[in-house]
Amino acid sequence: MATMDDNALFVDTNVLVYANVIETPFHEQALAAIDVAYQTGRTLWISRQVIREYLVTVTRSQTFGNLPRARVFEQVDQFIEQCQVADDTAVVTRQLVKLLGDFKIGGKQVHDANIVATMRAYDIPCLLTHNIKDFERFAEVIRIEGLDIDSARG
Repeated sequence: MATMDDNALFVDTNVLVYANVIETPFHEQALAAIDVAYQTGRTLWISRQVIREYLVTVTRSQTFGNLPRARVFEQVDQFIEQCQVADDTAVVTRQLVKLLGDFKIGGKQVHDANIVATMRAYDIPCLLTHNIKDFERFAEVIRIEGLDIDSARG
């Protein structure tokens, strides 16, 4: 299951939402981050959890309006085609339980911990997210890359 790819990059749900919905904040930054990763040959990863979270986010009422369902389905197909998709396996669950013990977390934090568990199970070293603070507690086990918000404002 290991990737053995030091440049592999797990893409968090918020980055996919920002990159694929023009009206969202940070659209250009998210799109640029994904484009740079793709152009530099990094292997992009998502998980079934990220796909579910994406569907939840873009199909609920939003300030930016909802995308047409046909477009949402096309986007999910594109994610699956362009990214490696990590399945939620027994190894992921074991990693999750270990993280819950090691980092003393619970509640909604389990969703973020499951992303990290997936990354550990698939040997994906780096996470691209806008929610850096949510993942800082895991900095000893994963690398975290954020969207370059400051340079885009300048």
